[in-house]
Amino acid sequence: MVTFVDRVTLHLRAGKGGNGCVSVRREKFKPLAGPDGGNGGHGGDIVLVADPQVTTLLSYHHSPHRAAGNGGFGMGDNRSGAAGESLELPVPVGTVVKDAEGEPLADLIVPGTRFVVAPGGQGGLGNAALANPKRKAPGFALLGTPGWEGDVFLELKTVADVALVGFPSAGKSSLIAAVSAARPKIADYPFTTLHPNLGVVQAGDVRFTVADVPGLIEGASEGKGLGLEFLRHVERCTALVHVLDCATLEPGRDPLTDLDVILEELGAYPVPEGQTPLLERPQLVALNKVDVPEAKDLADLVRPELEARGYRVFEISTVSHEGLRPLTFALGDIVARHRAEQAAAPAPERVVIRPRGAERDFEIRVEGGTYGNVYRILGDKPVRWVQQTDFQNEEAVGFLADRLEKLGVEDELYRAGAVAGSTVVIGPGDGIVFDWHPSLSSAAELMTAPRGTDPRLDLNPRRTTSQRRERYHERMDAKAEARAELEAERLGTGYELEDDEEA
Repeated sequence: MVTFVDRVTLHLRAGKGGNGCVSVRREKFKPLAGPDGGNGGHGGDIVLVADPQVTTLLSYHHSPHRAAGNGGFGMGDNRSGAAGESLELPVPVGTVVKDAEGEPLADLIVPGTRFVVAPGGQGGLGNAALANPKRKAPGFALLGTPGWEGDVFLELKTVADVALVGFPSAGKSSLIAAVSAARPKIADYPFTTLHPNLGVVQAGDVRFTVADVPGLIEGASEGKGLGLEFLRHVERCTALVHVLDCATLEPGRDPLTDLDVILEELGAYPVPEGQTPLLERPQLVALNKVDVPEAKDLADLVRPELEARGYRVFEISTVSHEGLRPLTFALGDIVARHRAEQAAAPAPERVVIRPRGAERDFEIRVEGGTYGNVYRILGDKPVRWVQQTDFQNEEAVGFLADRLEKLGVEDELYRAGAVAGSTVVIGPGDGIVFDWHPSLSSAAELMTAPRGTDPRLDLNPRRTTSQRRERYHERMDAKAEARAELEAERLGTGYELEDDEEA
């Protein structure tokens, strides 16, 4: 049964924005008192929160599909729709959020950090919000946009001051149990520790955390054994403690050989850019199990060699607690110095991101098609505007055309080589496809037409009275000429004979 999960893929769907409302206020003696359609509510966000009380991603392993609430529809009498309920997902401190391609999005290493991983959709405006002095009674409203939907990858990296590294069954779990209140599973067989264990140690006035993580074997940096499942949890530690087993019965194993293997694996593991390599961090050596006489002799034998390499060596026993106090105080000094250096270091410059209008809010790509070029319009604004448009409403489509023209889309289409009738696609993928017809005017607000219609989209306009009269006279003249020709053929004479008789 799975009890600890440090990697998981989440399938998220943020809330959809509610549609705006089309409504006209009706009062006594005022059947059309003006638009009063309310706005739709915004869709709910999905937020990741770094919670110190959460230690595993197990709940998301069993339930990876999460969704936020949708926004409510707008209503008449200027009533806005309810906002969708946001969804907060607590994750362990130290969780790294990545997109589907593996690119990091956020690193939640500070408790309480909040990250909006899936923003909700925007609510549509009602016709009351769209009214202006030129368009006093809009017969349309904007639709709500869909919320973000996709996959994100969560990866937990343990946040601790000290990491205990060593071969399986070297006594790391026993050591953390002896120096803290942690109670990890302990047994004498390889890979007893299958997930990191955290313990809090008090050494004088210094309190720090110690991480007991799965054991290393040769080839771990290449994924052998638990491999990267372990090394990932060492990245954030300030100091390393090499726990060496002096009482191992396995052939070909001794403290010096084990240390060389561990150092080789630590050196082969690439840390993220900007972090100190693992082998350049403070390191101590703990010769464990000296309560066994043979182990005590072996510890006395290898200690000079280890000290010659520059390590501080501590002979300890997790059973008799021999040497644990000096070890914890030494680690406390290292952690205290590191914290003092961080406090004295100049604070990193805060990066302030200020919104700045882009020179171009869209781009046009020319793509080859079977029946000629296809002009694709890409950009946040055009795509969002298309999502907000009700294509069953002519006035809404005309409003979209006006927005695109004011943005400069038509001018760019001209420059790209588009002509009347060219195929234009708005958005990636299939998008919205239509045949482009350049607008002669963008003054839709000045046109008088029934609400919900746009005369520019009328492909069969009604003829005026003078046009109908002129057309009627043309038909009558054509009929009279045809009757005269038939009568002449019946009498066997032509127009030429009539002309000669008159002469």
